[in-house]
Amino acid sequence: MRIFDTDIWHRIIYTIWAPVYNILARGFRKRRRRSVESAGIEPGERVLLVGAGTGLDLDFIPRGAQITAIDITPAMLLLLRRRARRLGLAVDARVMDGRAMSFPDGAFDVVILHLILSVIPEPVRCAKEVGRVLRKGGRAVILDKFVPDEGKPPLFNRIMNPVAAFFGTRLDRRLGPLLAAAGLRIVCQKNAMMAGFFKITCARKSILDTEEEAIMILRCAAKCRSEP
Repeated sequence: MRIFDTDIWHRIIYTIWAPVYNILARGFRKRRRRSVESAGIEPGERVLLVGAGTGLDLDFIPRGAQITAIDITPAMLLLLRRRARRLGLAVDARVMDGRAMSFPDGAFDVVILHLILSVIPEPVRCAKEVGRVLRKGGRAVILDKFVPDEGKPPLFNRIMNPVAAFFGTRLDRRLGPLLAAAGLRIVCQKNAMMAGFFKITCARKSILDTEEEAIMILRCAAKCRSEP
């Protein structure tokens, strides 16, 4: 299975998926919208899409945000740039590895991670990079599939994981260790689909002023609870 957890294989498989990816991912549209909205993006904020794919999240990012999108697959970014032009959005789209970003520390207010942490090889490295490029108090929103942090993954996941890896994803990733590596704490979390196998998670990078941090967390949590 190691061959399916390499950069070369992921470029190959997602280059193959690129022409039909929008069709395959159609079922996630509402979940993408809910996830982006939970970030509470304000005009002028710096937003990073990691593993941006064909740019399906661009439909839901408020106008006025400064958007940067990265993906390891050029074919995906080609379609993202076309989508950005259709939407009239200025997007800085770059071919880049989410495990080794060329951005300075604290460069972004919001990082969006949709269906990437269950895909990317060495997800802990990616999570650490997310924590690095987020400013203190910055937010990360995650839409993905995870198994519980404790105990063995369900038998079905263990049986099907080699098949899933062949198609470019994993069924055995745990969210807790990734958030810990990134220095993020969960503000709110809700089930997205498949009885909670897919979740939407809003997390925040800790800041020094604990009172300010508490206020931010309460506001974000209240917004999250108010959403369907």
